[in-house]
Amino acid sequence: MNTMSRISSAFIATVLLSAGVANAQWGNGGERAQDRREIRQDKRELRDDKRDVADLEDVLARFDRAWTRQNEREMTSVENRLRELMQREFAESRSELQRDRAEVRRSDREVRRDGWGRPGMDDRRDRRDDQRDVRVEVATLQTRMAITRELNMVMGSRNQWDLQRQRNLITQLIQVARQEVHQTKQEMREDRREMREDRRDDRRRY
Repeated sequence: MNTMSRISSAFIATVLLSAGVANAQWGNGGERAQDRREIRQDKRELRDDKRDVADLEDVLARFDRAWTRQNEREMTSVENRLRELMQREFAESRSELQRDRAEVRRSDREVRRDGWGRPGMDDRRDRRDDQRDVRVEVATLQTRMAITRELNMVMGSRNQWDLQRQRNLITQLIQVARQEVHQTKQEMREDRREMREDRRDDRRRY
């Protein structure tokens, strides 16, 4: 091999190696950026979930006052407010479900990215956590839908039994909202753990 050929070969090898390192670094940077986005989303969801709990508790307090005073105008206002909250919570639940499903797809990519051999234990655990989050969100959405169907059947009635049923259903909605606060906190812990794992993997690579 002449001198020019050796120089050309060395140059090509250097370029290919540099490109590979750059692509790996870009990929890791993309993962870290995604981790940070998920943490920000978790914080927004937690803030929204806490607001939902407070709003539903306020509705329950207003419901009790309207029932005690037999105030038709206030009771109608309470029921309208409850409908607004349910529409908002349905929208939030669907948005969170889409996000959880996107995280499952991301976890699947990370497991496949491991290449030869078995996927890493951390990636398999992350995928299981994300799949569980989807199941929980689906169950929460279904529970809300069932409660809403029952509410629609008793709203507007001033029969004592229907009013008691409506109150019980509002209480159930509060319990669901509190469970969502707990679930979002758990997802936040998981996302922060994934961020630490990604940083640790970066240090191992470089």
